[in-house]
Amino acid sequence: MSSENADAVGEYGEPVWDVVVVGGGPAGASAAYAAAVAGRQVLLLEKSELPRYKTCGGGIIGPSRDSLPPGFELPLQDRVHAVTFSLNGKLARTRRSKRMLFGLINRPEFDAALVEQAQKAGAVLRTGATVSRVEQHGPAVPDRRTVAVVLADGETVLARAVVGADGSASRIGAHVGVKLDQVDLGLEAEIPVPATVAEDWAGRVLIDWGPMPGSYGWVFPKGRTLTVGVISARGEGTATKRYLEDFIARLGLAGFEPAISSGHLTRCRSDDSPLSRGRVLVCGDAAGLLEPWTREGISFALRSGRLAGEWAVRISEAHDAVDARRQALNYAFAIKAGLGVEMGVGRRMLAIFERRPGLLHAAITGLRPAWKAFADITRGSTTLAGLVRTHAVARRALEMMDRRA
Repeated sequence: MSSENADAVGEYGEPVWDVVVVGGGPAGASAAYAAAVAGRQVLLLEKSELPRYKTCGGGIIGPSRDSLPPGFELPLQDRVHAVTFSLNGKLARTRRSKRMLFGLINRPEFDAALVEQAQKAGAVLRTGATVSRVEQHGPAVPDRRTVAVVLADGETVLARAVVGADGSASRIGAHVGVKLDQVDLGLEAEIPVPATVAEDWAGRVLIDWGPMPGSYGWVFPKGRTLTVGVISARGEGTATKRYLEDFIARLGLAGFEPAISSGHLTRCRSDDSPLSRGRVLVCGDAAGLLEPWTREGISFALRSGRLAGEWAVRISEAHDAVDARRQALNYAFAIKAGLGVEMGVGRRMLAIFERRPGLLHAAITGLRPAWKAFADITRGSTTLAGLVRTHAVARRALEMMDRRA
């Protein structure tokens, strides 16, 4: 798998990669796979050894499944056919489906399998590589077609294009200048349970609309382990922790010791946030790309990662700054036309949910069209934005809820 840059070297004889991807999560693995499949020399840098734990519910909805590499076998821990909805522990109702709604995975093995697919396509993986910064000008950069990726140990890696997929605290995102307008705190516990408890949850998840504006909790079963978590706006740390503790106790799970307790911040980009700078693109959490209402990020990571990998190939081929800028703008347009529209609808849903959680709970548990819409979205036959765009009833319902909120 060669390219026009195959024999390119820097000033001191170091190789120049076509594409360097920073971060081995779903976004980075997808970007590396897309660029490698195009026949380019790709280096994937990951700071941790794989597999590694990530705080994540691990729900694989239809858009995620549809964005996986061909032939990829999902390491599913469970298949969800039922959802129990509750309103801060009350008014619980379970809706069921004969067809699978979505699947559940453990992130360590899922991420590792995605990286393995990128390697099979030709990408080279380096773990234990922490990136401190990128430079597009200065003594470390041999020419205007090259980006220098500087590692924590001082080593410099050269590339024609760089994709930043290094998570919500992204160093590459800081270089690009990513701007955020929503930051939330998620807390999660991985709780091993006896077989009798696990059987009660098999094939069913719980979604609890929480006590703070915009908050909710979840229980995702994965064999003999339940992933239990809550999320709310940053700044409500004490209340969010109390919500998780009360949630676990209410479920009768307080007597079981969590194998892992963790937390993380999710970040949503503002509408005018950049997605590139020079020959550097960002995707996934590094770009602030996730659904604002549910904070679902895996499908956004997979889809934006694939696009970033494809456009990074074009940037690597650009012979001047004008052409590189043109390709970067095309990437931004592709993101905004798809994921950006979905985020816009998600923001509207979050605003309604923050003010009237009971309204959404009543709709999804009591109205068949609302439940069908939920099922269609999770299966991937439509998206929230697509539903509003193509169904007049859904559009009018959203507008009505906007007014009520």
